[in-house]
Amino acid sequence: MKKFSGTFTGKVNWQNDVTLHHRGGHHLNFAEVSGKQDCSDEKWKGATLTYWTYSDIQGDQSTFHAYYSNIDKEGDRDWGRMDGRTFMDNGEVKIEGTWILDGGNGKFKGIKGNGKVWGHAISPFEVSVDWDGEYEI
Repeated sequence: MKKFSGTFTGKVNWQNDVTLHHRGGHHLNFAEVSGKQDCSDEKWKGATLTYWTYSDIQGDQSTFHAYYSNIDKEGDRDWGRMDGRTFMDNGEVKIEGTWILDGGNGKFKGIKGNGKVWGHAISPFEVSVDWDGEYEI
């Protein structure tokens, strides 16, 4: 397995929020976020990452499940999923979780991998995330 790491800054393209009225502070949120990757591995430098996430928000913390797709400069794609949580830390929204690389096409055909993700919200509509992990093709 080859180790790699990177950063991602993404903006919310759209989101929908549903308030659950059975108790206060409970929401379900669905969103699409996209932006550019900066990666230690040339295969992903400048790739566009888009992810679709479902968050179960209760008070000032949530759990999330997301599916993602990276498209590199040549149009090859890889995809996978993320799971994790968000929480408040000294007034800042923090993000932490894990990711799994499930597959791809072109140069990414047969790829598998996994790793960790962590970061924070820059604003209600923008995130900054660091990640690391390993993969094999």
